[in-house]
Amino acid sequence: MANKAAAIKYLRQSQKRRMRNKPIRTYARSSVRAALDAIDDALDTQEWNDADTAIQQAVSALDRAAQRGVIHANTAARKKSRLLRQYHVSRNPDDVRRPRMRPPAPAQTP
Repeated sequence: MANKAAAIKYLRQSQKRRMRNKPIRTYARSSVRAALDAIDDALDTQEWNDADTAIQQAVSALDRAAQRGVIHANTAARKKSRLLRQYHVSRNPDDVRRPRMRPPAPAQTP
């Protein structure tokens, strides 16, 4: 336990912040999980409407969490990118995408 007044205040603030951020983070995680489950279900039934709405909710939840500072903006972008990539690959399995290629190295002058 903290002994100094500043440390006690910091503990109070961090606990309050954690309790305020936890439901937002939990909702974002569970909405991403629900979107992934909806993609799996859509693969079986070929009905993509539920998956579309679940993905919209997940993206909205991630954006909201990033806007409020609960998760970092780059973390939200990474999770959205991975979710949408999984969606597009599942929706269009025959679509073969070229792998990303690095640009050629500049020519070396002797």
